[in-house]
Order: sequence, then structure tokens, then C-alpha cells
Amino acid sequence: MSDEESPVPEGILTSATARLDRDEISLADNEEIVRTLAELTPVYENDRSYFVLGNYDRDPIRRLNLVTDRLNRREDAYAFRMVDIRGEWDNSIQKFCLIADLVTYLVGVAEKDPSDFLVEQGLLVGTTEFFSKSHVLKREYDDETHPFGWMQDGVFDLFEKEGRLYRWRTDAELLEAAESLP
Repeated sequence: MSDEESPVPEGILTSATARLDRDEISLADNEEIVRTLAELTPVYENDRSYFVLGNYDRDPIRRLNLVTDRLNRREDAYAFRMVDIRGEWDNSIQKFCLIADLVTYLVGVAEKDPSDFLVEQGLLVGTTEFFSKSHVLKREYDDETHPFGWMQDGVFDLFEKEGRLYRWRTDAELLEAAESLP
């Protein structure tokens, strides 16, 4: 598929791929980018889009699915996870950045065990554009004061100062937190 055939609105492809160093992208990688953008057509067809991040182990992915489903129930909204976008990229950070550029909101579901979207958390707070559209749903644990460690606590503090940190303990509270998102 060429850029001319892409369902992606004009200018988006140029903007999103500007983050990627063209000298380091093979033709196959470039074709994968175009295919990925084509799969993201619902992002352009809805007023709001949510890129839901978190852990893909059995119980945590069930909770990611709950959040994704709840957000998809909204009128004119589209929510998805990284695994919903087909294709194997050599560099998942490139894939993340490309998708994060395009969506309305980035939503992280943070759980302590096993570790979750740590690399993405660094990108969320390290990039002004990503940080400004990010929200974190942080799981609270009754038996621990600082279950995530000082580095993640610093990230959570930044989101809390901006009013974009939502705390939850149970699935019902997680769904309430998801409902609180813009």
C-alpha cells in the first residue's frame, strides 16, 4: 500500500514518522508502518481514541480488557491495546511512539507484580506531548506503602499533580476510574 492509498488523513503519516529516523528504517519497516497506520483507521473515525497500556500476563490483561471494553462503550470513542495492532516490529519503541502520536489519550494501568509498562512510563513523562495526554490508573495495595519503588512513585507523583492519576483496588474501582477519564 502506498501513502496515496492509505486511509490515514493527509499529513498524519508525515507527522508520525517524523519521530523515526528515516535513515535507520528499512523498506520492510516502512511498509509495516504504513500497514499499522491503516489498521488504526478507527482512531481517525472517532472523536476520541485511547491507547491502553499495561501488563499482558493473565490477570493483568483481563483488567486491561475491562478498561478497553469500558472505554469502547463510549459514543464516538475507540480504545485498543498495543497487541491489537498486528505486526512484529524490531523496535517496539518505534511502534509505541508512532501510535502514541496519533491517539487522543494514553491510558496506563499500573500494577506492581509482575512489572508492567515501565519503558512506556519513561516515554510518557519524558515527552511533553505524550505526558499532556496521558492518564494512569494506579493499583493500590492494602499491605504495602510503596509497592512500586521510588522511581515509579516519582512518575505517579507527576501525574497526581496534574490530576491525571486514578487509584483503584478492585475491578469495580478500576471500572469507576476508567469512567472518570475524559
